[in-house]
Amino acid sequence: MPAFTAYDGTELAHHVNGEGPPVVCLPGGPMQASAYLGGLGGLSAHRRPVLLDLRGTGESAAPEDPATYRCDRLVDDVEALREHLGLDRLDLLGHSAGTNLAVLYAVRQPKRVRRLALIAPSLTAVGVPVAGDVRRATARLRRDEPWFPTAFAALRDITDGRATAASWDAIAPFLYGRWDEAARAHQAAGAGRRNTEAAAAFAAEGAFDPDATRAALAGLDAPVFVLSGEYDLNSPPAAVAGMAALFPRAEHVRQPGAGHFPWLDDPEWFTVRTAEFPRRA
Repeated sequence: MPAFTAYDGTELAHHVNGEGPPVVCLPGGPMQASAYLGGLGGLSAHRRPVLLDLRGTGESAAPEDPATYRCDRLVDDVEALREHLGLDRLDLLGHSAGTNLAVLYAVRQPKRVRRLALIAPSLTAVGVPVAGDVRRATARLRRDEPWFPTAFAALRDITDGRATAASWDAIAPFLYGRWDEAARAHQAAGAGRRNTEAAAAFAAEGAFDPDATRAALAGLDAPVFVLSGEYDLNSPPAAVAGMAALFPRAEHVRQPGAGHFPWLDDPEWFTVRTAEFPRRA
């Protein structure tokens, strides 16, 4: 397991696979071990993914100061990884909550980002809202699924402010393009890979300044690839399109039949688009 030391002495781990040009991958959760990313649908056949275990997750050590779990403070860990890898500029890929970190890194270190890929992105850092009716309309695309009535009732409780822990468990099928055995196994494994203390601090007060972030992104010169899944309740394509519009050089694609983990739903479709993008200028 390759390791390096962050600015405050915390030892951080990263996992490398593949032989091609490196692409640094930031996991979501927030604050979930990078293992859930797996092989990103076969991306390692084209690129060399470098999966970072954020501090306090996976094989990375927990910091002495829990306040350093805040998203904007994690930017320094990404910069430490760049220096450790000896790269002048990064091809940077973020998934879900990890896209918030990728975006904040691009804002703070714009000249260090060569290309940026945002997969099923969280919209928190840029302040793009997702209305409850948009989530419900996306959910209704699955109305013929046998699990739909129970999951949709739970979704209504969440969007109406009546959520319980059981509600969040019940909507899990909406996160996958197919709620099959592989999806259930992925969901179950992910539940044990999240640092709940770190997740609570990730978006603490001061972590995000959407107005300033949007203004800074307007001047970002790096090409940006944004991918959303057709069925993704967390990152509905209509809302993700609003995020993509904030970048001067963004391409937004919608993966048909995909949920929040698009590399699981159609690995070949996902890999071809994602592997091609970082090679395009």
